[in-house]
Amino acid sequence: MKSISIPKGKKVYFASDNHLGAPTMEQSMPREKKFVAWLDEIKEDAAAIFLLGDMFDFWMEYKTVIPKGFTRTLGKLAELSDAGIPIFYFVGNHDLWMNGYFEEELNIPVYHTTQQFKLNNTSFFIGHGDGLGPDDKGFKRMKKVFTNPFAKWLFRWLHPDIGVRLGQYLSVKNKLISGDDDVKFLGEEKEWLVQYAKRKLETQHYDYFVFGHRHLPLEIDLNGKSTYVNLGDWISYYTYGVFDGTKLSLEKLPK
Repeated sequence: MKSISIPKGKKVYFASDNHLGAPTMEQSMPREKKFVAWLDEIKEDAAAIFLLGDMFDFWMEYKTVIPKGFTRTLGKLAELSDAGIPIFYFVGNHDLWMNGYFEEELNIPVYHTTQQFKLNNTSFFIGHGDGLGPDDKGFKRMKKVFTNPFAKWLFRWLHPDIGVRLGQYLSVKNKLISGDDDVKFLGEEKEWLVQYAKRKLETQHYDYFVFGHRHLPLEIDLNGKSTYVNLGDWISYYTYGVFDGTKLSLEKLPK
């Protein structure tokens, strides 16, 4: 379990599901500018920043090419990283194909699986949330195909102008990929990430389970000692998590 000590007066921030580039680059630009302004604001007291995936609606790294756009976001992340603020990125189902760019250019570690962190004395179980729990079966099948080395090798043979455009089209149009077919609260017993967290608690305690993916801001008590938090999104809710060293809370960007 990775440990981070939070100095007095500092905070840890969590955000996910910006889906920049959707439905078009032009239409997502106002959302990107809000996100960059938020990053600029929190840099004053951020001890660390966790980005829990789907920051882009589609992201594909060829060996020498990355998708065009997102200059403001990438530049601001580089600025914060260069200033010594630790940033941790968890891939989502829209940015599965990250392969070194963030690590090499931005000094931001990228995680493809859930991770455990201890922030001060508080334990966190963190991930994007896709493919976890008893359901999400359609995505689990799809992910096996998309992460298959041979499938990735074949896709990279497409010219980037074709491959990126195809990926962007599918990401916006295909509900299996975009994951926007289940953005309503299903009830605690049917929320598969809640059930996943409860099963994890049977073998080990965590104070907080923090996920994205569901696009819903949720705070659910699990057993009186542990809390499930879903961060919402930067499309409809503009919500994010703030940990002050003792407690995690969901905040909403002012209009």
